[in-house]
Parts: sequence; structure tokens; C-alpha cells
Amino acid sequence: MKRQAYEPILITDAPRSQNDQLNSRQRRYLAMMSIRAACLVVGAVLVSVQAPLLWLWLPLCGVGMVLIPWLAVLIANDRPPKEEHRMFRRAPRREAPPPRSLAATEDRPHRVIDAEL
Repeated sequence: MKRQAYEPILITDAPRSQNDQLNSRQRRYLAMMSIRAACLVVGAVLVSVQAPLLWLWLPLCGVGMVLIPWLAVLIANDRPPKEEHRMFRRAPRREAPPPRSLAATEDRPHRVIDAEL
């Protein structure tokens, strides 16, 4: 079976570039903010034509206008998690060595010898 010319051959498991990640997050943000604008327009149209069940549709549009910007910012700032084997690993901290025990001659208090006796 021949491989078609337009199919790239995957030679690595490298993650997407940061520019690609940023572009996809920007597109998602733009799409969500467009939905928010649509909620505003639909809410205004429903009020102007006095649509039936206005008590139901207007709060739904209001919730969309309030929650969508918050979710859009969270999603736009979210990056994919780093893979465990790619994370920077620090060397474990070495604890201070335990205090050395005193030598046999140092564990007794020093005597003061009075030279005037």
C-alpha cells in the first residue's frame, strides 16, 4: 500500500508549538465572546418583540452573558499539562549532616587549674 504524498510521517511525539496553542486558544476565546454577543442581541430582540416565555428566555440570555466571559478567560489561559518526563526535575535537597558526636576527651568539662596553690 502506497503512502499518499500529503500525509506527513510522524517521527516524534513533540507537543504542539506555543504559537499553535496560542492561536487555538484565541480562536476559542473569539468564538465564546461571539456567543456572548449573540446572547445580548437575542435578549434585546426578545424584549422588543415581547416573545412568549420571555420570563424563561431572558434569564438564560443573561446567564450566558455573565458566565461565558468568565469561562472564556479561563479556557483561553489554560495550557495543556506538561508531560511528566519533560518536567524539570530538581535534585533532592541534601539535609545538613547530623552533628558529630564529641570525642571522649571533649565530653568532660575542662578543669581550671589554679596556679597560685
